[in-house]
Amino acid sequence: MHEIAFEAFEIGHSRISTGRTVTETDIVLHAGQSGDFYPHHMDAEWCATQPFKQRIAHGTLTFTIGVGQTAAGINPLAMTYGYEKLRFPKPVFIGDTIRTKVTIAEKREHKRPDYGIVVEKLEVLNQRDECVMACEHLLLVKRKE
Repeated sequence: MHEIAFEAFEIGHSRISTGRTVTETDIVLHAGQSGDFYPHHMDAEWCATQPFKQRIAHGTLTFTIGVGQTAAGINPLAMTYGYEKLRFPKPVFIGDTIRTKVTIAEKREHKRPDYGIVVEKLEVLNQRDECVMACEHLLLVKRKE
């Protein structure tokens, strides 16, 4: 565990995860867990008649994998406060390998004086370095004693 207090976060600092290839099994499992069986994800024949010509991963699956890739270590002084500005500018296909880049974008005050908000910019990139998902992850982080 790495205890990182609010004051130690540096704006502009970034890290990038290793890659993970999205499989048909990922899509089928996510459909079962979420109840989202739309043909965009499940019907290869129908998708062949559509602009992308193939099945696409659920946005919520891309989000889940992308956020999971950021879990590099436990910081007992920080917890997720929420996510904002979630976008999916490009689709993720079966066989795409995605990784997540995290950049500390902002630090701001919180109504609780012993905590601050750290805003991480998350960018999920495919194997062609195209952004397939972006959002802001808000962390509630304890200040130094």
